[in-house]
Amino acid sequence: METLKNVGLVLSGGGFKGVAHIGAIKAIEEAGLFPNYVSGTSAGAIVGSLYAAGHSIEKIKSFFSKTPLFKLNRFTRKKAGFLDSEKFYDDLINYFNENSFESLEKKLFVTATNLLAGTVTVFNEGELIKPILASAAFPGVFSPIQIGDQLYSDGGILDNFPITPIKKQCDMIIGIDVTPIRKPKLTDFRHAYNVMQRAYYLRAMPNSETKFDECDLVIQPKKLTNHGLFSSGNLDQIFELGYQEAKQQLEQYFENQK
Repeated sequence: METLKNVGLVLSGGGFKGVAHIGAIKAIEEAGLFPNYVSGTSAGAIVGSLYAAGHSIEKIKSFFSKTPLFKLNRFTRKKAGFLDSEKFYDDLINYFNENSFESLEKKLFVTATNLLAGTVTVFNEGELIKPILASAAFPGVFSPIQIGDQLYSDGGILDNFPITPIKKQCDMIIGIDVTPIRKPKLTDFRHAYNVMQRAYYLRAMPNSETKFDECDLVIQPKKLTNHGLFSSGNLDQIFELGYQEAKQQLEQYFENQK
């Protein structure tokens, strides 16, 4: 296989299922591929930013295990959401030498939804932390983030598979989608978050699938349907699902290249 100058990585949203991204990245590097362009949204923006900063697989994984969501001091007061997105600022800033895209080792693109304009915004320069928080601000759960005179929320609302920022710049693009869907049962809808999760899937998945053909390789662990967006109790299992699926898909990809 010829040497690839620019390898791109597209990371979907998916809450705690984003830990599968980390497992997949481990398999990708073990296969001798080292992406230098990363485009992510929501959970994919968090994983992508930590990866772009040069952190190890274990350190990226530890961010998710060491960052509790539902601590009392994270709940909002007079903001549109249950959790105050800005209260996760300190959790992130400790992982970066500087609060800027320019300080990263890899080229990073983070997408968020501009709630005022109703459009997708791509961030790739200047301040880093606020765009990440905005990209991961799941509507109704996390409060939106104001950047300048605009208000931003989860990038997955309009584009859960942000390949556009990197597709013209890379020799190879690997997409990782962690939001496969299955047909639910009536008993699955017991709580408000079940409805929000289903609505997210119904919007995100068709939007993502239309872009899979633009990738050289797509990794989508189907067994992630057994895990919820906000289920943090099985991170090791979610990581392993990403790793094993990526390993299998990579083996098949290289076999087809012979």
